[in-house]
Amino acid sequence: MRAAFAVTLLVVASSPDVVAAIPLTPFRYEAQAQRHCPDDTVVWLDFRKGVYYAKGQRYYARGFHGSFVCRNEARGSRYRRSLGLR
Repeated sequence: MRAAFAVTLLVVASSPDVVAAIPLTPFRYEAQAQRHCPDDTVVWLDFRKGVYYAKGQRYYARGFHGSFVCRNEARGSRYRRSLGLR
């Protein structure tokens, strides 16, 4: 039983299709997120829609189901940019 588990674990771990997501650290306040990622842009992530917004966009910092996060973390966690971001 242990040998079968070890072999399964080895096969899954060595598979090239396994992708590790970047840990997402949500913050309540914009300044907290900026301190966490000083070299990155802070965006507003809407968890319900799975979309992030940049400062200056209509839905930035709006809604009850969102948080401030680093843009690279949002991208790495497979959230998509809003259509207004270019």
